[in-house]
Amino acid sequence: MKKTLPLLSIAALFAALVFRSAQAAEGARQAMAVCAMTLVPSLLPFFALANLLSALGLPELLGTLLGGAAERLFRVSPAGAQAFFLGLAGGYPLGASVTADLRRSGRISRSEAERLLAFCNNSGPAFILGAAGGVFRSPRAGLLLYVSHVLAAIAVGVLLRGRKRAVPEGADTPSGNHAAPPPFSKALTGAVSRAVASTLAVCGYVVLFGALLGLAGPWLAALSPLTGAFLRGLLELGGGISAMAGLQPGPVTLAAAAFLLGWGGLSVHCQTLGVTADTDISCARHLAGRALCGLIAAVFTYLGALLLF
Repeated sequence: MKKTLPLLSIAALFAALVFRSAQAAEGARQAMAVCAMTLVPSLLPFFALANLLSALGLPELLGTLLGGAAERLFRVSPAGAQAFFLGLAGGYPLGASVTADLRRSGRISRSEAERLLAFCNNSGPAFILGAAGGVFRSPRAGLLLYVSHVLAAIAVGVLLRGRKRAVPEGADTPSGNHAAPPPFSKALTGAVSRAVASTLAVCGYVVLFGALLGLAGPWLAALSPLTGAFLRGLLELGGGISAMAGLQPGPVTLAAAAFLLGWGGLSVHCQTLGVTADTDISCARHLAGRALCGLIAAVFTYLGALLLF
């Protein structure tokens, strides 16, 4: 039964794509427009620079400088602190990717990796300030959303920090044991290649879920603009935020956007499963952490919007 139900569900979706191919194609076209107009311009340059900084050793430097504070606050290792800093800087799914890399190298334990996933895989400033702020045509709204998102991530990390951290066997804790950074030209080439791959993966999920949302177009169109955008965002973040274009940035609208940015959408969860697939990390805490982050960010944003708008 566990295998039959997913198979039947996928078969039903395939049949819907066949019989409603025009609607699915229109949804995919709209998703591709979101990728071209919003996601690629806002994500690709930031992914490239974040990967370049990572290759040149900035995360290790941040881990050395701020690792003690992260250990006291979140009870994570200096290596684990890198996932938090890069996750906030680079956006989905960079935090999950860094966490998976740290686990593969044995620098963090499985327990720490699963806790990191709960609060380190976040939306980045490029998307929140550029895309979300642009949708509402308000830099102030974008800044409020980003500050609320950061505070919510910190709050989730504190709430889920658990017991005092135990150093995993064979963990590479001394920062001096890491390999020297590669030459700048090699680091730049690798950073751009990884950025393109990451952006294409994000856009692939956006287009896939856009096609599926195209099947539900008539039902979503019957709802209010905010409700329809919110339901879209539960599945695919970029499409949901883009669907809020034209809405006034009031407390309720911004709180809904803040929840979607914290939740990430089913598309982000699929991306996380993809980057952690070859590890022993369970993504159960990722689901709980993203939902909690969305709720806390929505509360912060609502209260902030009451004062600012």
